[in-house]
Amino acid sequence: MGDREIVGPMTRQRRATFSNTRRGSLKTANELNGRLNTKNERAGKAIRKAQESHTTENEKGKRKRSGDKLSCHKVQESLLSSSSEFSNYRGILNWCVVMLVLSNARLFLENLLRYGILVDPIQIVSLFLKDPYSWPAACLVIVCNVFIVVALYVERQLAMGSISEQFGMFIHFLNLSVILCFPMATVLCLPSITPVGGAFALGVYTILLLKLYSYKDVNKWCRERTQAKARTLSRSLSCPSSATECSLSQTHVSYPGNLSLRDLYYFVFAPTLCYELNFPRSPRIRMGFLLRRLFEMLLLIQLLVGLIQQWMVPVIQSSMKPLQDMDFSRMVERLLRLAVPNHLIWLIFFYWFFHSSMNFMAELLQFGDREFYRDWWNSETVTYFWQNWNIPVHKWCLRHFYKPMLRSGASKWASQSAVFFLSAFFHEYLVSVPLRMFRLWAFMGMMAQLPLAFFVGRFLRGNYGNAAVWMSLIIGQPIAVLMYVHDYYVLHYEALPQTTGH
Repeated sequence: MGDREIVGPMTRQRRATFSNTRRGSLKTANELNGRLNTKNERAGKAIRKAQESHTTENEKGKRKRSGDKLSCHKVQESLLSSSSEFSNYRGILNWCVVMLVLSNARLFLENLLRYGILVDPIQIVSLFLKDPYSWPAACLVIVCNVFIVVALYVERQLAMGSISEQFGMFIHFLNLSVILCFPMATVLCLPSITPVGGAFALGVYTILLLKLYSYKDVNKWCRERTQAKARTLSRSLSCPSSATECSLSQTHVSYPGNLSLRDLYYFVFAPTLCYELNFPRSPRIRMGFLLRRLFEMLLLIQLLVGLIQQWMVPVIQSSMKPLQDMDFSRMVERLLRLAVPNHLIWLIFFYWFFHSSMNFMAELLQFGDREFYRDWWNSETVTYFWQNWNIPVHKWCLRHFYKPMLRSGASKWASQSAVFFLSAFFHEYLVSVPLRMFRLWAFMGMMAQLPLAFFVGRFLRGNYGNAAVWMSLIIGQPIAVLMYVHDYYVLHYEALPQTTGH
């Protein structure tokens, strides 16, 4: 009886707990079923919505396709409009090239029909030599070795402390002054030197002048930085650069170990105007590359001479009478006729000298820095052109002339003007002295670049600036050529027809 009384409440308690648990489970199951039903409803709505949108898109596509039959226009710009953002004009560029080839071919055929074949190899030799047994220009070039040895001797004496810095600089400037004046006096005093031979000799001496000036400056910087003649000098002191640029197998040269004939003559023949103790070197000589450049040199120099004789000389000769009569309309016509062959010859000369010849020398000497020019043809300003078409000269002017002037306190504009003035001087020096007449056309042409650079940089941008640069190159050079040829003709040949008539 007692046991039933005890078991009864426990059984009722268990039943109550079981029923509560069962009700909780049922509640949880109902909640889960509710959530599932909600998700199913949402999924169903999403499916129905997607089906509706798909149906709508299909309907729109059907309407669009049916509308395409009725409409063929949309808002768009013409391809040649600036707002169209179209930039693929390759076909037009090819058309320009074809038209250029055809028009020049017509001019070439017209020239042949009018003048015949004018190319004469014997006449080419006579441009360099008046007497085949007398080579004054070549002898003048050989004499320049004396000035190279003098520069090396002075640097060795300065390195050993045998002479003072001031006296050494005096000897250097005296040596450089003689390099500038000696060939000029020789060309002016020796009638046997032809204008072409004189221009070649003066060009060699001008390059040597710039090289020895750089040689003097760099060795002076070495002495200033080391303060001890036997201390090792890293390459960064003469020209900042990373040591990884040099080949690991290359022997590192330090001051004053660079003061040798081998080192100096390597610099003299290297295609650069700026001296360094350790030039970047290529690992080997590529014979295929070397032979290709040699072939280009031989081919292009013959093409240059042929174009000058066949195309340029007849135009210049026919331009003398309009210049003498001051017939302006015919002068302009002759100028435009001369512009095409002159510009073509200038472009071929650029490739022959700055690409073929300088790469040939660089490959032969394993000279690693081959940046002899940059993309000057994309110049949008005159200043950019002069900074990028002749990199060796630009580097020299920047390193040894422009920056020293800035450090001395000169303004940027004054320094730039001084660089143009120096360039104008050497242009006139290389033209007037071989011709033995001083007219200053080249000098004024170079100085005119200053206002032109200001005008183009201030008022013209983009393609207009690039077109202005090309126009100055195409038209400016023939004007100077006609001026010099006319003056030279008047000075030397104007009286010849009268003499022949008597």
